[in-house]
Amino acid sequence: MASYDAKTVVIDSINGYQASMPEENALILHMHELLQYLNRQGANTFLTVAQHGLVGDMKSPVDVTYLADTVILLRYFEALGKVRRAVSVIKKRTGSHEDTIREFRIHRKGLTLGEPLSGFQGVLRGVPTLVGDRQASSEILNDGGDHSQ
Repeated sequence: MASYDAKTVVIDSINGYQASMPEENALILHMHELLQYLNRQGANTFLTVAQHGLVGDMKSPVDVTYLADTVILLRYFEALGKVRRAVSVIKKRTGSHEDTIREFRIHRKGLTLGEPLSGFQGVLRGVPTLVGDRQASSEILNDGGDHSQ
């Protein structure tokens, strides 16, 4: 058996694991054992789950959030005639918890994180409505919250 001494493991995505398992119970047991093993090896493990649906209610084919220390939701939403991306932390076991929803953008220089989308509600459902100051909210979205130098 080869040894890679990996410190970060990314499984993209759990959907493929589920397709190869005869039952969801086998998948959950397998993921639990795999995550325990990787934790004992000192590895940081990132799992992705593709959810069905871009706007409105999303459905996840399997729920392994109880195995995670932190769960981050990446979400598409529509605003001002454009498809945007939002990020939020929906679970964190240790440390302070970030409870805002922020827009993020992917550029050729990397990723930028915007100011909290405090002027909107419904972003996580993918159909935001303006509830705050229209001018300030428009500036946040037009600027993209890109405050990188």
